[in-house]
Amino acid sequence: MYDVSDLRKGIKLLIDGAPWVVTDFEFSKPGKGQAIYNCKLKNMLNGTTMSRSYRSNDKFEKPDLSQRLVHFSYAVGDSYFFTDENYEQVEMSAETLGRDRFFLIEDMECEVLYFSDEPIEVTLPNFVERKIIHCDPGARGNTAAGKVTKPATIEGDYELPVPLFVNEGDTIRVDTRNGEYVDRVRS
Repeated sequence: MYDVSDLRKGIKLLIDGAPWVVTDFEFSKPGKGQAIYNCKLKNMLNGTTMSRSYRSNDKFEKPDLSQRLVHFSYAVGDSYFFTDENYEQVEMSAETLGRDRFFLIEDMECEVLYFSDEPIEVTLPNFVERKIIHCDPGARGNTAAGKVTKPATIEGDYELPVPLFVNEGDTIRVDTRNGEYVDRVRS
């Protein structure tokens, strides 16, 4: 059980039978009366958000969350299969994985978050190296504005902007948290 004073960004709460994570948090103490805790919350099952205000006597339940280390095995259509240390298979949908499905590599080690024994989220390594499978030649234009990029498609059919010096066939490092180019990998 959490007390309202335990609220911080990233804390996971059970609200109306669903797990929610605090995405933003603000504390205010008016001149008179109780302190107010304003929170922005995100539903971990469906991604909806809401704002709520709490008083100093409110309490919260902890959600039944657990994490397991798994390895990505294979994908069939919109179903992605992972194997845990006991060789049990875990299936996740493309909708649940979101953008992370583009960065999965065979035998990649990941963490799966479970709510009541149902997988709801996967955490990938922060960086992956992927080969560029399609990239137009860069055309230099107005570079006074700063970074000049061009679109590139990497293995897994994910498109992202890359610098002009990156070419088709190059291997790049991608940040899986935001889906952005980090650097080119020298071979």
